[in-house]
Amino acid sequence: MPQPIAKRVLLCGYYGEHNLGDDALLQVALGQLPAGVIPTVTAYDERQVQERFGVSTVPRRSLRQVLHALKGVDALVLGGGSLLQDATSFRSLLYYGALITAAKLKGKQVLLWGQGLGPLRRRRSRLLVRALLSFAAAISWRDQASASLAAPWGVEGLVAPDPVWALPPQQWRGSHGPLVVCFRPTHQLDAQSWAPYLEALSSLALESNREVLWLAFHGEQDRGLLAQLRSEGLLSAELEHRSREVVPAHPREAMAVFASAGLVLAMRLHGLILAALSGSPTVALSYDPKVAAAAKGIGCPCQSLDHLVDAKTLLASWTSCLDQPPSMAQINALHGQAQQHRIIFEGLGLRLPSTPF
Repeated sequence: MPQPIAKRVLLCGYYGEHNLGDDALLQVALGQLPAGVIPTVTAYDERQVQERFGVSTVPRRSLRQVLHALKGVDALVLGGGSLLQDATSFRSLLYYGALITAAKLKGKQVLLWGQGLGPLRRRRSRLLVRALLSFAAAISWRDQASASLAAPWGVEGLVAPDPVWALPPQQWRGSHGPLVVCFRPTHQLDAQSWAPYLEALSSLALESNREVLWLAFHGEQDRGLLAQLRSEGLLSAELEHRSREVVPAHPREAMAVFASAGLVLAMRLHGLILAALSGSPTVALSYDPKVAAAAKGIGCPCQSLDHLVDAKTLLASWTSCLDQPPSMAQINALHGQAQQHRIIFEGLGLRLPSTPF
């Protein structure tokens, strides 16, 4: 009797970019692949991804090598994040367009797993993505906004919370623990705009007598933000004295820090999700609508960085959340719903070779 042959997939995303959110997405995607499916992962830091996840990789930034890797697989999977968008650049959209088109022409299955869609600011972007989505055999969206954007084009897909919610919830142990800030550089906050947030943070740390941990969620973009704000003279002496930077190497390390926090102030989407999964009291600072949408789903306070706010208002909001963990019923519900993304992989798995006549 012939032996089963495992299917091979090319799992494409922003992996190995030293962003804990992308690492968490990859961890979930690999966990949801059916047994026997062999993945090759596009990665920037290939060595890190190989050592951490035990998978084969191909250099993500070399379209030529990624297209070559596509020849040896049965399916292309766009895994997590918002890959089909032109906010980064139209060139980025062309990259994924080339992959999807090449996969279709070569007769490979195309799957979109846990995707966010947009923004698509250019008319040519919308025309291109509309055509590309018609090539997909199955799609799961990470939010209703993405599904709604595709719906007028006749494109349907499963809708479930961001796949990172599928990671196991943790036990919170952070009563009277430190304040953890998961901040990122953003164009919405210049020296003057930072002032109310840093003033409120300083007051909260002083009044509650807490240490402040600056967690660099993105190892390259976020690391050094504390030093930058210090060099610009934006930190009070009290806040500077209480602050130190933490650079986790793995999502589980970030969750351990969050689980011991009395309050997490999160700007990054997956920082917010991992903090909530850790059972931590959490508030959101939204630089992007996706953060505000996640905060609404959790039921935690959210301050848009596009709107002016004073330190007194922030301090009152943050103080009310200090040492007050969220309802785990809602967190557990999101965790369960995120498991639905694995349905996209049902068409994969083991296959038998054709029996010769």
